[in-house]
This record gives sequence, structure tokens and C-alpha cells, in this order.
Amino acid sequence: MDAKLSPDQGLNFSGIGLASCLALGLGSAAVALDWMSNRLPWQGMSLTLPLLLCAVSSAAMGFWVIPLLQALKTGQIIREDGPQAHLKKAGTPTMGGIFFIPVAVVLACVLSNFGKEVLAVSALTLSYGFIGWLDDWQILRRKSNKGISPQMKLALQIGFAAVFCLWLMFNQPSNITNIALPLVGFSIPLGFLFWPLAGFALVAESNATNLTDGIDGLAGGTVAIALLALGALIAPTSPELMIFCASLSGGCLGFLAHNRNPARVFMGDTGSLALGGALAAVALLTNSLVILFVLSGIFFVETLSVMAQVTYYKATKGPDGKGKRLFKMAPLHHHLELTGWSELQVVSVFYIIAALLAAISMVMH
Repeated sequence: MDAKLSPDQGLNFSGIGLASCLALGLGSAAVALDWMSNRLPWQGMSLTLPLLLCAVSSAAMGFWVIPLLQALKTGQIIREDGPQAHLKKAGTPTMGGIFFIPVAVVLACVLSNFGKEVLAVSALTLSYGFIGWLDDWQILRRKSNKGISPQMKLALQIGFAAVFCLWLMFNQPSNITNIALPLVGFSIPLGFLFWPLAGFALVAESNATNLTDGIDGLAGGTVAIALLALGALIAPTSPELMIFCASLSGGCLGFLAHNRNPARVFMGDTGSLALGGALAAVALLTNSLVILFVLSGIFFVETLSVMAQVTYYKATKGPDGKGKRLFKMAPLHHHLELTGWSELQVVSVFYIIAALLAAISMVMH
């Protein structure tokens, strides 16, 4: 590499390199998994074709949509109490989920011949994306970090989750309420208790991916890995949902063409809430909640870091109304930044952990 490159140019090259490695890794994994399962990678009923088609389509769509977002002045409002290095990102267009989520969903529906289950998870994904869009729009309209109220956001998430669970109740076999335990080979019958758990999974997963979306390329890459792994695991019993997972994973890769460090666009709640909802919806339909918990290890830890920070602060609050902080800042990725990690270091390590979790889930299954 030319020694005369500026720091910004070097960072840009590294961002491209990391995103390229992820794309190459996931593409190679998709081809290998298809061959091992006697699927032809160039056919629609595979992991590879939906992944690549959606990656290229989403990346191409970004070149058209991002200038529109810039013209509409959808610049991100940066938290003043966040890492100071993030202040330079102010004005970067947000709400990027409006282009890569619909592209992936539409192509998934087409490639799966509009399968009933794909239509159901697509509806849930777009519904959660709509909640995120409302939140992003209010943030931009008010020019602050406060979008719709937390109560309103939670009510909408629960409402759409209830509709999805109602559909699930009348369209799936009776054993849907049994939670499969990998490795041990049996299931736990939950009966009616399954439905509160299902609603919780949808809301919790969407919020967990939302919390993970705080560094260039972090949420997009880790979710892409989780989606492809989930698609591979459910392929034998749910080939149509395999296509959906591969398509959304490809959509994330296409988005990373614009979101890798330094990002030209952020996905916003429009993208992050939709991705979490998609993961949970597929897991519910395929009785893969335990596997999803493993694949979502990073999202779970990120959420725990926020919960621990808030709890510790309240528990140590003194007479002056101020408490102590367990982390320099939550979620965990911001804490790592403030301890000296670069964004690229955080993202690289999280990608590796996500890949390891995917490998563990394969062994468990």
C-alpha cells in the first residue's frame, strides 16, 4: 500500500477490505453449503443465488437511493454524549433500511414463488421496518435523538407481534408450541406459554439488533452472518424460508457496500428493527428459537450491557442523583471504542465472534 496515503484513505481501504472479506467468506460458505447439501448454487432453490442476487441488487439500489436521502436532508443526529470520534458522522444519511430491506424481501418472495411462510415473515419484517421508519422520521423532523416515544414503539412492536402470532396459531401444526432442544433430541411442550414467549422473542430480537447498530458495518455484517447460518440450518425442512434468509443476508451485504467504514449511509431503525424481526419470525416458524439464541449471542450481550449499565447506575445513585457507570458507555461496542479500540477493530472481532457462533450452531444442529 502506498505509504503516502492519508489516514482517512487508509481507513477507507481497510473498511473496503473488511467488507470484501465478509462478502467473500459468506459467498464461499453459501457455495460450499449448497454443494454439501446437493443443491446447485446457480438455482433459485439455493443459498448462493439469492445471496448474490440480493447483494448486487441492494448495492446497485444504494447508488440511486443514497443521493435522494442526501437531497431530502436525512442526516443522522449524533449523540453529544457519545464517542467524540462519532461527531464527524453528523449529517450522514440515515434510514438506509428503506432500500435494502424491500429489495431483499421482494426478491425472496419472487424466488420462493410467493410461498405462504415467506409472505408471512416478509409482512412481519416490513411491519417492523415501518416502526423503525416512523422513529427515524420523527428524529429527523425534530432534529434530535428522540423519535417516537418508547411506549409507542413498544406498543407497535407488540401489536405486530400479536398479529404474526395469531397467524402462526392458525396456520401451523400443533407441535409449533414445542421448543426443540438441539443435541439432546427432544422438545419441551410449552402449550399456551409459547405465545407470550413468541411475542417476547420478536420484540426482544428486534430491539437487540437495534442496539447493535452503532458502528459502521457492525449490525449489517453480524446479522448477515446469522441469517445465512439460520438459512442453512433450516434448509432441509423449510427451503422457502432458506431463500428468505439468504436473500436478506445478501441484502445486508449489498448495504455494506455503502455502510462499511467510513459509512456513506446508516440503516437506522428502519433497517435494524426489520432485521431483528425477520430473524425471530423465521426462528418461530421453524422451531429454531434455541439456535437463534446462539446465533444472536452478540446481540444478547449488547443488550445485557445496556441493562447492566442502567441497573448499576440506578443502584449506585447517591444523594446528588448521580450514580456510577459499569461501562464507560453502553452498548458494549461503545465501551470498547472508549477504551481505545478503533471501529474497525470492534467490527472485525465481532464478525469473528459471529462466525464462531454460526459454526457452533451448525454443530449443535
